[in-house]
Amino acid sequence: MTFTFARLTPELLITDLRASLHFWVDLIGFRIAYDRPEDGFAYLDLDGAQVMLETRNPASRQWLTGPLEAPPGRGINFEIGVPAVEPVLGRLEAAGWPLFMAVEDKWYRAGDVEVGQRQFLVQDPDGYLLRPAASLGRRPAGPGMT
Repeated sequence: MTFTFARLTPELLITDLRASLHFWVDLIGFRIAYDRPEDGFAYLDLDGAQVMLETRNPASRQWLTGPLEAPPGRGINFEIGVPAVEPVLGRLEAAGWPLFMAVEDKWYRAGDVEVGQRQFLVQDPDGYLLRPAASLGRRPAGPGMT
């Protein structure tokens, strides 16, 4: 298997690897690039978007900067570029998984253009926010927007 590591890969501390893999792999669409089940660890990839999942274990070496109060990751969401959000939404709906924010089409100014994306927010089993987003293209920024 040919595999290229991303230059930035978040490592998320989780509580239950099996539950997290169900969410990240079965529902969102990541694949396991490699794992160490004996350590409660999996490295996931979705077309170059990568994340590491590590089961919280007080007996192992984990870099904690403070108490881990639920939900972890407050103040962050992980935008994941996908070709289309509808397949992900369909899997989540079939599983009865709630959305944190409904799907929307949103345009963001980036210099002298606006970049559009269809996006929504969903929380993983540990409360981390994911924002799958599909491109709607680019358009010139409106007057006074540059």
